[in-house]
Amino acid sequence: MNGQRNDLMDRLLYAAIRLGAMLIHCLPVTFCLAAAGRLGRIWYAVDVRHAARARANLHNCFPHLTETQCDQIARQSLEHLFMLGVEILFTPRLIHLHTWRTYVRLDDIRPTLQLLMRPKQGLILLSAHYGNWEILGYVLATLGFETVSVARPLNNPYLNDWLLGVRERRGQRIVGKKGAAIEVAQLLDNGGVVALVADQNAGPKGVFVDFFGRRASTYKSIALLAMQYEVPVIIGYARRCDGQFHFRMAAQDIIRPEDWKKQDDPLIYITQRYTRAIEDFVRADPAQYWWMHRRWKTRPKGEAPLPYD
Repeated sequence: MNGQRNDLMDRLLYAAIRLGAMLIHCLPVTFCLAAAGRLGRIWYAVDVRHAARARANLHNCFPHLTETQCDQIARQSLEHLFMLGVEILFTPRLIHLHTWRTYVRLDDIRPTLQLLMRPKQGLILLSAHYGNWEILGYVLATLGFETVSVARPLNNPYLNDWLLGVRERRGQRIVGKKGAAIEVAQLLDNGGVVALVADQNAGPKGVFVDFFGRRASTYKSIALLAMQYEVPVIIGYARRCDGQFHFRMAAQDIIRPEDWKKQDDPLIYITQRYTRAIEDFVRADPAQYWWMHRRWKTRPKGEAPLPYD
């Protein structure tokens, strides 16, 4: 696919974004976040199709909300997404070993730290497209906990290489989805820590579990890895506080091997439980979830999709 791209356009886009990033760094982070929120509101008004999908998803998940409420949350969701872009640029500048406490609050973190500090025992960390999911691995790396995150690379190779450098500044390692299965397996086999975003549509090969009252196709690989290597699964989040560069990081749930070993169907149990944990922290502040993505795109056999699925 990269061979079909226009290299000149990729370079020009890269140069424009780098110039924009340089200008952003000349301004206070609070100003940039407020400006990003305003751009998100403008984009919401322009991108009619994705805005309609976000409202439809919200209506299906929260049928008690009015159309006005769904519209407001959908708009705020896009504002938060634009703010995430600014935060990614500012994270290496603001988050350091001696400054992270200024911006991040760790809630009920003792059980998670105990698992992270176990020598060569292996661990799976999960989150979702919620709040600032990028800062989770960055903060852990800053604190000295080495993690490997799996992410889809950007189509523009110049932007991809630059953002990888930003995201890996404190020791976090990012691997692309393609070919990640072997590397993740080797990592867990050696007692490492792998971080994944676990709320994507898994297509026809996924397993269907409940998510906001609807069956959602979900990847089997997370549960299979947990079962094969007998490692705990931590489901956590980084919630943005008051629209500022301040975050509350916490673990919503921890699934231990002794929990699923006694279940009739461990694969379904693990998958449903971590999906439920994601739903629980999304419900706490729905505006920080990425409602525009097609989480319910794949339907079970015989079930017709809803509009905007």
